[in-house]
Order: sequence, then C-alpha cells, then structure tokens
Amino acid sequence: MSTSYRAERRADQAAARQQEREDRRLFLEAQLKAKEIEAEQRRLDKAEEAEIERRAVAEKRRLQRDEQRQRDAKKAAAKLAATAKRTKRVRWLKENPATLFVAFVMIASIVPAVISQIGALSGASVNVALAALLAAMLEGGAWAVTFMGKQAEDAGRETRKYRIAGWLMSGAAGSVNLWHGLEQYKAHPWVAFVLGASSLFAFFIWDMKTHGSDGKTRAEKRDAKARAKHLAKRRRHHKGIAKEADQLQSALPFGAITDEEAFAAAWRIRKGAEPGLSAELYAAATNSRVQLGAAFELGEHVRPELLRNGIMAAVLSPLPNTLPTLGAVSPLPALTKGSEGSTSQAGIGLYAPRSADEKGAGEKAPEPVAKRSDAELELILPDALAAAAELVAEGKQISAAQLSKRLQIRREDAMRLRDMVVTDRKDQYRTAAASDGTARKSITARITK
Repeated sequence: MSTSYRAERRADQAAARQQEREDRRLFLEAQLKAKEIEAEQRRLDKAEEAEIERRAVAEKRRLQRDEQRQRDAKKAAAKLAATAKRTKRVRWLKENPATLFVAFVMIASIVPAVISQIGALSGASVNVALAALLAAMLEGGAWAVTFMGKQAEDAGRETRKYRIAGWLMSGAAGSVNLWHGLEQYKAHPWVAFVLGASSLFAFFIWDMKTHGSDGKTRAEKRDAKARAKHLAKRRRHHKGIAKEADQLQSALPFGAITDEEAFAAAWRIRKGAEPGLSAELYAAATNSRVQLGAAFELGEHVRPELLRNGIMAAVLSPLPNTLPTLGAVSPLPALTKGSEGSTSQAGIGLYAPRSADEKGAGEKAPEPVAKRSDAELELILPDALAAAAELVAEGKQISAAQLSKRLQIRREDAMRLRDMVVTDRKDQYRTAAASDGTARKSITARITK
C-alpha cells in the first residue's frame, strides 16, 4: 500500500513538474510572440510615418510647382497684355495720326493763350491767382461747352447750340489775347494777332476734326441726287399711284411701311401686278411673241435660196455684229454645202431638189392629195386651236409641221390652218386686252367718284 502510494505521489510530482515546464514554455513563447508583434507594429508604424512624410514632401513639391506655374502664367499674361497694349497703342497711332497732331496743336495753342490771358489780367492790376482763375474760366469754359457738345453728339442730340457757345467763348478769350498783344507788342502788332488766334485756333482744329468729316462723300451725294431725281420722275410719271401711296402711308401708323413698300402696294392695288408691270404690258409682250413666232414659222417655208442670199449679205456686211440669230429656221448648215455653176451666185442650185439618182432606191415620191377647201379647214379649226394651245403649253412654236403631225393633214393645208390659228389667237388677245382696259377704266372711275 505504502509502496504504491509513494509511486503514485512520485508520478504526480513528475507530472506537476512536467506541467510547470510546459506552462513556462508556453509563457515564454507568448512573450516572444508579443515582442514579435510589437516589433512588427513598430516597423509598420515607421513605414506609415515614412509614407506620410514622403506624401507630404511630394504634395509640398507639387504645390510649389503649381505656384511656380501660376507665377509664370501671370508673368506671361502680364507680358502679353503689355505687348498687346503697346501694339494697340502703336496701331492706334498709325491709324489716327490726325488725332495725335490735333492734340499736339491744341496743347500748343491753349498753353500760350492761357499764359497770355494771365499776363493780360495781371497787367490790369489783378491778383495773379485771380488772373489764373479768370484765364481758366475763359479757356476752360470754351472747352467745357465743347465736350458737352461732343457728349450730346454721341447721344444723338442737337449740337448746334454747343458749337455756337464754344465759338463765342473762344472769341471772347481771343479778344482778351488780342487786346493784351496790342498793348504789349506795339512794335510787332502781328504778334497780337497770333496771340488772339491762339484761343480760336485750338477750337477751330477741334471743330474741324469733330464735325468737318461728317459731310456726305461724293458718291453719297451722287446717290442722293439720283434718288431724288428718280422719285421726282416716279411722281411725274405715276401721279395716281404716288397719291395712293401717300394715302396708304398717312392711313397707317407712322413708320409702319417705307416709301418703297407703300408705292409697291399702291401699284399692286391699281395695276394688279408687280411694280413696273401691268395688264397692257403683259398683253403687248404676248402679242409680240405671237408675231415673232409667226414670222419664224413663215420663214420655214420661204425658198432656201432667198434666205441664203440674206444671210450672206449680212456676213459680208462691213458693219460688225449684224448677223441675226434666226434659231431653227437659219439655213446655216447649208452654207457649208458646195455649189457649182453660175446659179450658185443667186443661191439657185444650192438647195435644188435632188435628182432621181440622188434619191434612195426604195424612196418613192408622195402621191398627190386633194387640197382642202376653206370650209373644210374651218371645220377642223377648233382642233387646230386646241393643238396650238397644247404646243404653247409645251413651250413649242405653232408651226405648220407640228399642226400637220398632230392633225394628220397635208403640209400645205397645215400652213393655211396655221395662219388661221395665229390670226384667231391675235384677235383673242386684242379682245381680252380691250375688255381688261375697259373694265379697269370703269373701276377707276367708280373709285375716283
């Protein structure tokens, strides 16, 4: 019993010692681990502090660079502004040399004038300070009125009273200088006149610069004269329409329409067309076109040799630019054809009919067709008028060839029918123009009543 007890106790003591050693080992390991962690934390803290310091230095350097760039930009901007200012000043001096010389002449005139006035007033037993104030009143008053007039001119107001006042005050100052010069420079009276003119000369130069260039140029004067002449002709040639335009302007609020707009409106009211045109002009133009078309169409059927003689006469004329343009009826291509024999001088043979040998083998001569009577042409005249209207709408001439093609009739009948169509259309135009003129006159009579 005792033996086993002692053995167990020894075992317990050995286990306790083993546990104590293990606990001490674990304690030492924990202390070592804590020291490692503390050392790592200190290292991390130092690294963070170094990073923060590095960032602070970099930010400081960046701010310094930004400040330097701003200073450089300000210096460059100031330099550019100074250069631009000098350039602007030089350009202004180059563009306005008159202003520079006017300022120089004005200063050179005002200073002697003021000194002369001070001397004149001082010589009249006036206190020097009072003389200076009075001289400033005379010269300064004239220039005060002058600049007031310039301000009024810039505002668009009347400047005549300011100019008159400036001339009067300058004249008063010049009179004082003239009187003083005559008293002081008796041996040289011309000096007195120079002193008297010193006050007037400065104002004269300013007035010439300010108002001397306000007049109209020659081109503007010519335009104004031509415009006035044009308006006078308009009122003389179109009295009724001009009167109507005046009535329109007086009926509407002031400035609602211009003179040109009022005249154009009155023309449209009276004539029913744009200014410059009328029903009579339209009718005359249409009639002229119809007559010209008829003349060209007639030329298609004239013997070619006669046309050739006329054209050759125009070509050989000593006067320049006498060859007319005949359009489609000009036998110009035929001028290049050759001719033989004495008949070529008269134009015969150039367009002579081709012989049987010249015709194609399969070409046959047209068979004769009976000629239509006038009564038969009268029956197809409405169809011819409709065909003519279609041709005009298509922008083509009313020719015998076109009528023959559309109505399927002989060329000779088409020529006669073409003349009937042209005559009928002329009569229609004359009737329409006459009725339009009668209606317009009746309307005008009713309006004037």
